[in-house]
Amino acid sequence: MAGERSRLLPLLLTAIVGLGALSIDMFLPSLPAMTVAFGSDAATAQLTVTLFLAGLAVSQLLWGPLSDRLGRRRVLLAGLGVYAAAGTVCAFAPSMGALVAARIVQAVGAGSGPVIARAVVRDLYEPERAARVLAAMGTAQALTPILAPIIGGWVHVLAGWRAVFIVLGAFGAVFWLTAWMIVPETNVYAGARAATGRVAALLRDPRYAAYVAAAALMFSGQFAFITGSSFALITILGVSPTFYGACFAAVATGLMAGNFVSVRLGPRLGIDTMIRGGTLISAVAGVVMAALAWAGVASVATVIVPMFGYAFGLGWVLPNAMAGAIGPFPRMAGLAAAGAGFVQLTGSALYAIAVSHTFDGTLRPMTTAVATAGLAAFATFAWLLRRRVVLENTEGRVP
Repeated sequence: MAGERSRLLPLLLTAIVGLGALSIDMFLPSLPAMTVAFGSDAATAQLTVTLFLAGLAVSQLLWGPLSDRLGRRRVLLAGLGVYAAAGTVCAFAPSMGALVAARIVQAVGAGSGPVIARAVVRDLYEPERAARVLAAMGTAQALTPILAPIIGGWVHVLAGWRAVFIVLGAFGAVFWLTAWMIVPETNVYAGARAATGRVAALLRDPRYAAYVAAAALMFSGQFAFITGSSFALITILGVSPTFYGACFAAVATGLMAGNFVSVRLGPRLGIDTMIRGGTLISAVAGVVMAALAWAGVASVATVIVPMFGYAFGLGWVLPNAMAGAIGPFPRMAGLAAAGAGFVQLTGSALYAIAVSHTFDGTLRPMTTAVATAGLAAFATFAWLLRRRVVLENTEGRVP
């Protein structure tokens, strides 16, 4: 029984770390139809995505410290229970305002997944090994944005957009039951009060700030695409909801490929080199996509091919940045993971909200936002390296 649990645990951790992505990506094909159903506009409809992301970010500041204090297992079960219940409420929301409110509650529950999953990895592994484990999890997790829009598109076609939330609630119930059966308590420091007193040390650590900044800027570009892609591809380019799912899956394949390469090259190149290379790849891809849009070249290929490249670079950055951020803080891995997740998701949500208000019926706002984020990530991390904020030594290398 113990052996079976040890085999299932990584699979469950991979699933729950992607809970937020599942809740967003599966709903994206229904976003235009939901907008019409409530008689709303694109900017308001995108609040169901951007405020979900904000709720996901803020809630991690709750779940992380709670898991440091009370233990990973019971806090995870509480979060998954909230998530499952909120999915049902979303399905029967009578108005756009009610749906947005229910999505925020759903996001609070979903926030327990990524922060506790990453904290469990830190509980079980040293930083160098954790980077490889997180990258391997990321490779499998990339299936979420590949499959979720496809599943969501078909659920929408067969049963309407409300059915998508019923399915999400069912997923939450399955995850709760599985966690109750197999998740052990991995936090050997549970009950200690040391973490609270070391918050200032966490915030002052220059390596932590550098890694978190790299992840946040990179994800902001990806999320600008996530929130704008359904309008760009369905409304502007005229693709169907089901074909949109296939397009989104193609981009997600880039993330999977990037994570796979990170697992292979990370041991030789190290955490900092992987982040620097990933930000460069994404910056170049974003600039190419924006240049094509501003030149008036608008097609599915001119969006999806460059975004594949951006996502490929993102796959290099995220697992290494997360491992670098939480590695030095074993006694407060939950808080460190929560802080990183909060900055990453809050920054991305604010960025996406700003971008949504620049929608002008063309691909230019979205593509420019992606390019800007990629360039900012590359320039910021390169500057931090030159300033010796990130230490390129054996402590930051993946074995």
